[in-house]
Amino acid sequence: MDFLNQFDFHLPDEQIARFPAKNRDESRLLIVNRANETFVEAPFFRDIRNWLRPGDVLVYNETKVSYRRVYLQVDSGRIHEAIFLETIDNDPSSWACILKNRAKLKLGEILSPVGFAEFQFVYEGKLDELSRLRSIRLVRDEDFEVFGTIPIPPYLKRKVIEEDKNRYQTIFAKKSGSVAAPTAGLHFTDSLRAELVQFGIEFVPVNLQVGYGTFRPLTAEQWHTKTLHKEKYEITEESSIRLNTAKKEGRRIIAIGTTSLRVLETVFDSQQQKYKVGVSQTDIFLSPGDNIQSVQGLITNFHLPKSSLLLLVSAFANSRLVMNSYQYALQNHFRFYSYGDSMFLF
Repeated sequence: MDFLNQFDFHLPDEQIARFPAKNRDESRLLIVNRANETFVEAPFFRDIRNWLRPGDVLVYNETKVSYRRVYLQVDSGRIHEAIFLETIDNDPSSWACILKNRAKLKLGEILSPVGFAEFQFVYEGKLDELSRLRSIRLVRDEDFEVFGTIPIPPYLKRKVIEEDKNRYQTIFAKKSGSVAAPTAGLHFTDSLRAELVQFGIEFVPVNLQVGYGTFRPLTAEQWHTKTLHKEKYEITEESSIRLNTAKKEGRRIIAIGTTSLRVLETVFDSQQQKYKVGVSQTDIFLSPGDNIQSVQGLITNFHLPKSSLLLLVSAFANSRLVMNSYQYALQNHFRFYSYGDSMFLF
């Protein structure tokens, strides 16, 4: 995986955005033009309207971040931090979790959310780097909102604050199930969306549940098999009809974020030049050399070095242009990662 070294860079700690901009649409924006291989800075994200055209379609991920970070306590009082990722084996009571300090747990030991002893989980052992917990009573997403907190990314290196409950959800958030936000959508406000609609921009939803893979470094196996972690997606008939109509009419389709792009590239039939309806899982891994045909534009944040997300962006635009853009962002003190600044590539 020496190839990944060209996607490495040093990010000063102070350029990791640990808190969001005061207002969502006031993050900075870097405009990247693939055709002439240039980039230019816009003062605020809301200035993106100057690079959009009437008729453009912006595709957003309507997933909602679930309150899946839970502090669990054993009888002795010891605390174990957990992130509940997904149910497994078609069993709604069996959960795959990121579980800290699991070496201190014994098989069969009972854990309960701090302050909520009526909810109990049994430790049932390892799932590779993950752990299996079984809930004694059925746990719904609404229950996590009672005893859990929103799982902000580990690289923020801080605890959740009240502001995160609002700011780590996009204005498009509708369907629960993700453990991380589709962060490109965090820059949009209701007023900006209304203004863009009035200008002639169409907004179309897809859904992709963002999973644990968003936190994981690339492995050699993923690189060799060209597959990533599986994530559930949905694209409705209405969304596919609207996208296919726009495609026929020659209008630009622009993905808001890498999650939306992964869905679109998964369901796009390149032979028929159509977007298919679907509810399934995708493990698509897009990297330089892949021919992305499903979109003509991408709105995204600045990603981790050597990450699958950076490779995806470099598949959409050429690697040299993307890394030159990143160097500009680094030298001009752009803010990186989930709460950071943004790029619009077209």
